[in-house]
Amino acid sequence: MELWLPICLVPHKKEINQIMEESETIGSKRKNWAGNYTFKAKNLYEPSTVAEIQDLVKRLDQIKALGSKHCFNDIADSSKNQISTKQLNKVLGLDKDKKTLTVEAGARYGDFCKELHAQGFALHNLASLPHITVAGACATATHGSGVENGNLATAVVAIELVMPNGELKNLDKSDPDFYAVVVGLGAFGIITKLTLEVQETFPVQQNVFLNLPLESLELHFDAIMSSGYSVSLFTDWRDKKISEVWVKQKVAEASVQMEADFYGATAATKNIHPFLAQSAECCSEQMGMPGPWYDRLPHFKMDFNPSAGEELQSEFFVPRENAVAAILAIEKLNDQIFPHLFISEIRAIAADDFWMSPCYHQDSVAIHFTWKPHVKEVMELIPKIEGTLAAFNGKPHWGKLFTMNPKALKQQYEKYPDFLELTKKYDRERKFKNHFLSTNIY
Repeated sequence: MELWLPICLVPHKKEINQIMEESETIGSKRKNWAGNYTFKAKNLYEPSTVAEIQDLVKRLDQIKALGSKHCFNDIADSSKNQISTKQLNKVLGLDKDKKTLTVEAGARYGDFCKELHAQGFALHNLASLPHITVAGACATATHGSGVENGNLATAVVAIELVMPNGELKNLDKSDPDFYAVVVGLGAFGIITKLTLEVQETFPVQQNVFLNLPLESLELHFDAIMSSGYSVSLFTDWRDKKISEVWVKQKVAEASVQMEADFYGATAATKNIHPFLAQSAECCSEQMGMPGPWYDRLPHFKMDFNPSAGEELQSEFFVPRENAVAAILAIEKLNDQIFPHLFISEIRAIAADDFWMSPCYHQDSVAIHFTWKPHVKEVMELIPKIEGTLAAFNGKPHWGKLFTMNPKALKQQYEKYPDFLELTKKYDRERKFKNHFLSTNIY
């Protein structure tokens, strides 16, 4: 086991009463990353050690863990208490022989990936933003892209969890509960540590192509989505075209230089932003320039504010075999969608084994919407999109905006009854219950 310097120095352990006295009484002042949701929790605690979290969980009732605040709904909120993992952000160890990396739950991918690369290793995939915490991303089945790449939780091989009584529980893949608890939606406890599978580091080059005809996507969808290690399609749903195709290739796989004409799309002549009108300064390097995996797989650089900032997001998963039909059905809503949209992104994700993952035993395609902050109009549009995608077995991303009927949502998950029973076993008193879980799970 090899260690490197932690992200921050660990302060001396404080007495639990002191931590509780220092909690921030927040009322309605604190918002999520995008500013669309105001947290309702009365108290926010920021412990710096696992022991402090254990003491808080043991003493308090109605608790939720809070990570990078990147969710767009109330999944991480509580009627009473939030426990932030912000100060639990250290790398705990790299085991080069076992090819595993152990991090605290509040570590953000962008905080440690550069050093992981320097040690000769990489994660299999990253989300478009490196600013999110590992635990939060995994708990909601957040994903990157790639027909052979599972969501971020598929890198997890073990976790440490604070149970409702304050005791620690460790789970790995040999535990029958593992595939329920990792993508656990915050229902089982507070995750404090994760061990991730790593691989040898690899370089990536990124090429961007503009104005892919929708007809070409329909005819060559599988080939286009398989053209790189990670592929993203960006569209505003206008003019029967995909605005941008971002193809990220392992350099070893890119023995043939990509042609300037890509299924009818033309190669970009400069770096571009997913929102064409914005500067690409914050975006990862393009133009076929090789670079380390951590600096190419995300769309945005860690040192810049990600995406648009003030925005709304929703995302829906469909089985890969239904993807083309689903995309064409959404395209028919273009006149309603475009006035309220920054951009949509379409990505492929490989099947996984996590009970409440939208990709459970199902290769999937995600259709993502980054909306302008037009709350009323967007919340009227989302049910129309959900209704359109119902014919294609569409499921929402747990951490983004959706309005799907809870009964219909539960029926989409084969393992839902088992998941519900297990939550009762872990949290009999429903200490981790909140409005989101009461509405969509319990």
